[in-house]
Amino acid sequence: MDIAHYLAQTLRSLRAARGWSLSHTAEVTGVSKAMLGQIERNESSPTVATLWKIATGFNVPFSLFIEPPASGATRPVFDPQQRQMVVVPLFPYDEQLKFDLFAITLAPGGCSTSTPHERGVVEHVVVIDGRLDMQTGAQWHTLQAGEGLRFAGDERHTYRNSSDADVLFHSLIHYALQGVSE
Repeated sequence: MDIAHYLAQTLRSLRAARGWSLSHTAEVTGVSKAMLGQIERNESSPTVATLWKIATGFNVPFSLFIEPPASGATRPVFDPQQRQMVVVPLFPYDEQLKFDLFAITLAPGGCSTSTPHERGVVEHVVVIDGRLDMQTGAQWHTLQAGEGLRFAGDERHTYRNSSDADVLFHSLIHYALQGVSE
């Protein structure tokens, strides 16, 4: 199954399981009803930021949208912004430890702002190759290869590549122990 079809099916299943209308889902996630409908009809590839809003609204791990559970197949690469940001899950969501781990490549000039996750979420970012500018709260940080940053994921944060080469970084998202459900 291709990633767009998988996204459509996952979103429909989550809404059905909760009995949510498109209107209610739009209110909870901050994603427009029109966009949600387009995703469900497989007419639109959402950005990473949009998927984060949906995952946060449903209180589910982000990886649920980019890797079919227990797929056993090669992990899909999620590339909705025409190679601006590529997210690959390194480990599937761990129910007991409550974390996702991703390898993320951000193209030169790429920028992605993440809306706040659920209260208590902590994110760890480690740059593997290149230079990453990160904004947490009102403060900007520049991270080089081998450097990391731990921050509260329940506030708005931005990833930016202001260099002329790709930046590769790992992002470990540790969800609040009482929060995330699948």
